[in-house]
Amino acid sequence: MTLDNSPATGTSRPTDAEQARAVADRLPDLEPLRSGPRTAVSAAVARKLFRAAVRRLAVTVVEEPTGLTFGQGGPVMRVHRPDEFYARLGRDGLIGFGESYLTGAWDADDVAGFLTVPAARIATLVPGSLQKLRALVTHRTPSHQVGTEDNSQANISHHYDLSNDLFSLFLDETLSYSSALFDTSLVETRDTDADTDQFLVAAPPEGAEVGDPRHHTADFAEAQGRKIERLLDEAGVTDGSRVLEIGTGWGELAIRAARRGATVHSITLSVEQLELAEQRVAEAGFADRVRIELLDYRALGEDGATYDAVVSVEMIEAVGHEFWGTYFQTIDRVLAPGGRVAIQAITMPHDRMLATRGTQTWINKYIFPGGFLPSTEVIDQITRDETGLRLTGRLSMGSHYAETLRRWDETFLARREDVLDLGFDDLFMRIWHFYLAYSRAGFASGYIDVQQLTFGREA
Repeated sequence: MTLDNSPATGTSRPTDAEQARAVADRLPDLEPLRSGPRTAVSAAVARKLFRAAVRRLAVTVVEEPTGLTFGQGGPVMRVHRPDEFYARLGRDGLIGFGESYLTGAWDADDVAGFLTVPAARIATLVPGSLQKLRALVTHRTPSHQVGTEDNSQANISHHYDLSNDLFSLFLDETLSYSSALFDTSLVETRDTDADTDQFLVAAPPEGAEVGDPRHHTADFAEAQGRKIERLLDEAGVTDGSRVLEIGTGWGELAIRAARRGATVHSITLSVEQLELAEQRVAEAGFADRVRIELLDYRALGEDGATYDAVVSVEMIEAVGHEFWGTYFQTIDRVLAPGGRVAIQAITMPHDRMLATRGTQTWINKYIFPGGFLPSTEVIDQITRDETGLRLTGRLSMGSHYAETLRRWDETFLARREDVLDLGFDDLFMRIWHFYLAYSRAGFASGYIDVQQLTFGREA
């Protein structure tokens, strides 16, 4: 599918190849190996720690050309160039691990399957006595990527302004770039320490098959629609509701809210998404009900507008931990009396959030600059301490994100020639395959989760 998202002004847009070259120019350089005593020592330490960790895991690692094999058996990783692999791992930690995949120093037939195993035990792979040394190999968030008003649009543009045509190659027909909610007859209720009315856990999707990976199956689009409709239900969106959406995506939520009879104000920092979302809204016949604006969330409320419902899908991950309070204070400020809030958020365990706060990861460097995942606990704490909002409901659906990512990745790889025809290159393919597989492993292992969180005002 080719998307006609040319501006109405008639000005020419960059060609696909020009846009892809611009993307390549924004990618960080893969630094060559640095020699010297520090590299030698860190590589030796990394080799010892990696082998010790793998020997406790249900995986198989084969070092070439010696054929040395270790691990307890399971998904196979082949280290083609051990010296490079351990040097990058020792110098740059998990960023170096990812970069050594990009250079081809290691590979796996099933990258997600292999990564899922260590992801499930990531907090204990390195001995506790050595955890204090992580600062030596952990990079800090660059100042130009901290989610300030000056930096946020560049952070968002880095990913979401890649190419609408690129995203259309692997997303379903709704152009939803967030976790789907697959049909399930069982939703488990779990006790929780948080003071919520309800904590639900969606049963894992069963029997989900992609079929022909070159085409999107109807059940995927239905699952994406189910996710959106549930979020709108949680926010109480009905005929006449005034809805604020923080993070437009490509307009599917706004269209569905308008279809319910609501009026929608949707904000985004992505120029590419705004143009196509406006086009899709107009084609759906809701241009009179939906207003999409290029606006930072911090500017909301300056016009005195208030809303009956505030919804946001996987946008809080881009806010940055320094600004979570500002984000929820802004929502609190524009929420009308009696209003409700529903957000879909990717979350991580609270202890890991505290341990990794302020650090730069491979995902930050190559995919989402400035991004950081909150914990449910910190969201509950911030809203209690700094706003009148109270968390009233949670639905955990991490297994559904693992399935969503599986479908995206398989389709992305199957559309390889189409991606290259847009002007992207083999390195970009490798970066994105690793990103999708790495993310899938996080959800499949339970290390990260995605949740729909509902908030009301304190009585």
